[in-house]
Amino acid sequence: MATQKLFNQFLPISSKEWKNKIQAELKGADYNNTLVWESLEGIKVKPFYHYDEFENKITVSTETTKFKILQDIFVHNVAKSNAKAKDILNRGAESIRFTIENDTVSIEELMQNLPLENVNYSFYLPFIANDFLQKIENFASQNKAHFSIQIDPIGHLVKTGNWFKNLEHDFENLNNIEKKSTIPFLSINTTTYQNAGATIVQQLAYALAHVNEYFNRINWSVRAKSETTITFEVAVGSNYFFEIAKLRALRLLFYSLSKEYDAFFECKIVAIPSKRNKTIYDYNVNMLRTTTECMSAILGGANEISNLPYDAIYHKNNEFGDRISRNQLLILKNESYFDKVNNPADGAYYIETLTEQLAEKALDLFKNIEANGGLITQLIEGTIQRKIKESADKEQELFDNGKEVLLGTNKYPNKNDRMKDNLELYPFVKQNPRKTLITPIIERRLAEKLEQERLEQE
Repeated sequence: MATQKLFNQFLPISSKEWKNKIQAELKGADYNNTLVWESLEGIKVKPFYHYDEFENKITVSTETTKFKILQDIFVHNVAKSNAKAKDILNRGAESIRFTIENDTVSIEELMQNLPLENVNYSFYLPFIANDFLQKIENFASQNKAHFSIQIDPIGHLVKTGNWFKNLEHDFENLNNIEKKSTIPFLSINTTTYQNAGATIVQQLAYALAHVNEYFNRINWSVRAKSETTITFEVAVGSNYFFEIAKLRALRLLFYSLSKEYDAFFECKIVAIPSKRNKTIYDYNVNMLRTTTECMSAILGGANEISNLPYDAIYHKNNEFGDRISRNQLLILKNESYFDKVNNPADGAYYIETLTEQLAEKALDLFKNIEANGGLITQLIEGTIQRKIKESADKEQELFDNGKEVLLGTNKYPNKNDRMKDNLELYPFVKQNPRKTLITPIIERRLAEKLEQERLEQE
């Protein structure tokens, strides 16, 4: 007996027919005012999306969604960092990122007896020292290791207000590195923009302007233009579908920009949950927030994900917090099978529309930045800082009025919750007066003012 195709009995319904039906159900209420809402990015979100609204056919990738579980290690002590790396690799981490603050660290000791064949290692360096970089290069070459270096003088300027030394010296060093480097060395840290309160459109535009400064100021060789990987570090917020679209739009915009330079750089996205919506009260909710943010990162196509421990904003780094954050990603990978699915976000009309709109708005803002001197010029003038503050103030007002909700903090707070004796780290913006070239972009959590008031009342 032949299988009957029952769905052939149902005729397709157009978007116009759906809208008429919804309008009838609203019993006179205005469709746009009732069901259409506008995001902070100025994007109007409709109640449904339909295939007949797309002029071009949507392509769906058949490649499986893949991501690596990244663990961060801050190198205070080389021997302890080496031991920690061995331990967390045995516990499920797949990539390691070492943060090294000075050039006295021995790469040989740090990497002693660590597996090299199937593990990626990256080195985040808040300084430029050519001799030290050469040591990393030599070790990678001699041991056939999968190494990358993350250096970002502009990101350092954004966060601290100063260059490593000065603009000319920093870019002279980058050009020297480019001539000698055989491993990826450039990173674009966009997390500061997100954690300070920039909208998604601003984050994308600033990321594009950020990398464009490097395209213009580094004398890229023909080899580098086809072989170099550029790393984007991205903070992922709580707006689930928008964040999926953000990562997709970032990749599209980067490849469009690199083609303008006749380059075929690879784009590597390293995602980490935002700090902006994390709280010290009812802190276990942070685990729920980071889980959905990691899901957005996976579905958005991040290459590596470093989860944020639930207690990261008020506790010193600890084994329990690291283990929980790593296990969240292990569950998403090995029990929820997020790495076995063929890009589930592809072809979703809502996400495809968001991706297109975010990319278009970000491209317009990027062109405006370039027309007015570029990112560095606008940072020196204070334009970028002012724009981010305006966006952050709007979001803060929504939080203060209860329109943006953080459960356990500005809605359903536990009045008996006590935190004063649990703070190992100062969880608020630190006042650190110092001389800077520009006004740094300050990261600030939404709940800070409310939390300070509650702490005073304990």
